Amino acid sequence: MLAIVAAVIFGLALLLDLADASIGSVINPGTLITAGLLCVALHLAGVGTSVRRPSFRRRRR
Repeated sequence: MLAIVAAVIFGLALLLDLADASIGSVINPGTLITAGLLCVALHLAGVGTSVRRPSFRRRRR
């Protein structure tokens, strides 16, 4: 999920960079690229995955 969010952020950053525009004084293409890289890093770290891993293993008898 975070990879999709990162792709959307990168696309928006590309459009703003090509149009030489910004959204307000704080959000510019550089800020969006940083946010996209953060989402990719979180995705690669496994944050936001739907797979739950048990903290201990259960024994079957």
